[in-house]
Amino acid sequence: MKPGQSPTPTPKDRPARLILLDAHAILHRAYHALPDFSTSKGEPTGALYGISAMLIKICEDLKPDYMIACYDLAGPTHRHEVYKEYKAGRKKAEDDLISQMQRSRDIFTSLNIPIYYQPGFEADDIIGTIVEQMTTDEKSGPISPLEIIIASGDMDTLQLVKGKQVKAYTLKKGINDTVMYDEEGVRTRFGFGPKLIPDYKGLSGDPSDNIIGVKGIGDKTATTLIVSFGAIENMYKELDAGHDKKFLEVGIKPRIIQLLKDNREEAEFSKMLATIRRDAPITFTLPDKKFREGIDPGKIKALWNELEFRTLPQRLDKMLGGGATEEKVTKPVSPSPSIQPTAEDLQRTALALWVINSNLTNPSLEDILNFANTQSYEQAKENIFAEMDKRGLRKVYEDIELPLIPVVRTMEERGIKIDRNILAHLSKTYHAEASSLEQRIWKDAGVEFNINSPKQLGEILFDKLGLKIKNPKKTGGGARSTRESELEKMRDMHPVVPLIFEYRELQKLLSTYIDAIPPLLDQDDRLHTHLIQSGSTTGRMASQNPNLQNIPIKTELGRAIRAAFIAEKDFVLAGFDYSQMELRIAAFMSGDKKLIGIFNKGEDVHTSVASFVFKVPLSEVTPTMRRQAKVINFGIIYGMGVMALKQNLGTTRDEAQKFLNDYFETFSVLASYLDRTKAKAAEHGYTETFFGRRRYFEGIHSKIPYIRAQAERMAINAPLQGTGADVIKLAMVRISEYIRREGLEDSVFLLLQVHDELICEIKKDLVEKVCPDIRKIMESIVDPAKTSGIILRAESATGDNWGELK
Repeated sequence: MKPGQSPTPTPKDRPARLILLDAHAILHRAYHALPDFSTSKGEPTGALYGISAMLIKICEDLKPDYMIACYDLAGPTHRHEVYKEYKAGRKKAEDDLISQMQRSRDIFTSLNIPIYYQPGFEADDIIGTIVEQMTTDEKSGPISPLEIIIASGDMDTLQLVKGKQVKAYTLKKGINDTVMYDEEGVRTRFGFGPKLIPDYKGLSGDPSDNIIGVKGIGDKTATTLIVSFGAIENMYKELDAGHDKKFLEVGIKPRIIQLLKDNREEAEFSKMLATIRRDAPITFTLPDKKFREGIDPGKIKALWNELEFRTLPQRLDKMLGGGATEEKVTKPVSPSPSIQPTAEDLQRTALALWVINSNLTNPSLEDILNFANTQSYEQAKENIFAEMDKRGLRKVYEDIELPLIPVVRTMEERGIKIDRNILAHLSKTYHAEASSLEQRIWKDAGVEFNINSPKQLGEILFDKLGLKIKNPKKTGGGARSTRESELEKMRDMHPVVPLIFEYRELQKLLSTYIDAIPPLLDQDDRLHTHLIQSGSTTGRMASQNPNLQNIPIKTELGRAIRAAFIAEKDFVLAGFDYSQMELRIAAFMSGDKKLIGIFNKGEDVHTSVASFVFKVPLSEVTPTMRRQAKVINFGIIYGMGVMALKQNLGTTRDEAQKFLNDYFETFSVLASYLDRTKAKAAEHGYTETFFGRRRYFEGIHSKIPYIRAQAERMAINAPLQGTGADVIKLAMVRISEYIRREGLEDSVFLLLQVHDELICEIKKDLVEKVCPDIRKIMESIVDPAKTSGIILRAESATGDNWGELK
């Protein structure tokens, strides 16, 4: 639509609604507010996710008829031409922000949102020009009907607000906390109208843009001056006339009056810099199609799938399902496969997709269709299985994953018995302890507050107590993070921080397990957690409702919960646990003869490694030496670097580096294997387990150092942890076969799989027969002839409850 032309009528004859996006400001806000997200390829995506989520929120909240994206361009603007120091205080944009600025245009293009920009002008100048063109015409005066909403994280755009026709939808914090301003809202916020905002900045300045203003005049004084006299020009008109008394009458001190007189040029110049231009050399027209009519869901979903934004397509469907009017609500748009798959068929295809790309954990129908780039389920299924064969992964799928499906189903159906009384006692005890900790925290903090509120906790720690840490992180909403990793940096700064750790552990155990489990029990007090074969990137299983993989085992509080998991009458629980499995796997996959020899001799691996590294006889290895060797052993297979090792050992960097050097000098073949694994990941993009399962690490080619380093660490561990996952899954399948073969379906039950441990329920009179048989099955999954004689040892323990098995 050209100036003077009326827009297409909208529902209920409300004015057509045009949203003008300050893309540059929103991207900046999202980049600094959100974590450092990246794809598996290493492409940074935090700002891209933020602006994508913001677009959906705008669509949901504002129901736009048209949307336009406005950009800054690299290079100086007209403001730099008159003032070289403009925005000089700002840091140069990071490379990954710049790359996301460029990539963000793909998002707008895929949503059919036009993009406007002009060399020498900023995004808000483009917005100001569009507002001017769409609200005023030199010949016919005001243009109507058209409602314009400016979406930005920059408060400067408030000067463009006009009555209720032009509004500003601004970001207060992060990308979720927003507020809408019309002209009355601006007056309420500042005490004066939108047109005077440049005057306000002309007096008080703006450090973010390096606009100096009048030094010595702050926000409060600037507000008083503007409310009393209006524009800066009016103030100097009064001063030129010698009306100093008028300033004194409204509370302006002589010192401020003199500052105004001495800094007239600075004030007028700063106002000019702060004033949004409305004359950029662009000609704006409304798109031919309204926003919803122009969207091709397939394009944006394909892009979001490439960026690995798995939840946004569903939000888009929900948003589009609302229809074109604000009142109409229909069913969400969903994929329309030619043949609706059965739940079993969908599970098999989802497993196949996960075997191809384990980064897509627990894949949905949407993931299947997106991966195959089709809306036909049958075609997607065909494509996925063809790709699986192309990558040589059929054996992993058919030998490990498919046979496990009925095993997992049987485990879920059986469930595990829970003692409600134990949980009730723990609930009473832990709630009392949490209340006591709450009182102690309040006392140390000097004020009562909601400890469970990250916002209030952040205010106490950072503002009231003044705790400061290097490079503090922020949450998705832009608030200062109080997550565990950030609190760990403050642990020794104040007595309240360790108490918060204790309080959080109690609250997590209460909310996740102790108080959450009873409502999930069936009439026989059995808990049926959902076991997910494709629940992790490593090949390991996961569980949910509740997640039994994460019950703490190293703390007394966590172990107490396991006592509530009990055996049925006339049964016992039996735990079968692989001993030091990943270290054994590292030994035979690397072929390191020294490490292999330790296991084949039956020596304690940590004591023996300490003997090698510290060059002392086995009999002279101290508990400290063994502990340090244990840290190094497990750290090595998880790609632990020298700084992480330093922290875990509680030593200096030089000592940690010496430990690493001595370790790799001693176990040089293992060191060479780890280097080869990392190199293979870089060359081929993936690593493989002993059984051929692949995990892809496209982030290993990232130009961003921390992304690449993270990928390298994961690549080192993936073959070891993945092989362990394959082994325990194969063990579950063969134990199930054993139960059927021996006719023990009513006497022996697989119940849970937690990392390297299997929990079974066995009739008491069969324990002496069954336990050795199950251990033998577990130890025979890998043929010792193929592992240089190393046996993956399994240990077992029985008891009336899970807590007794350790």
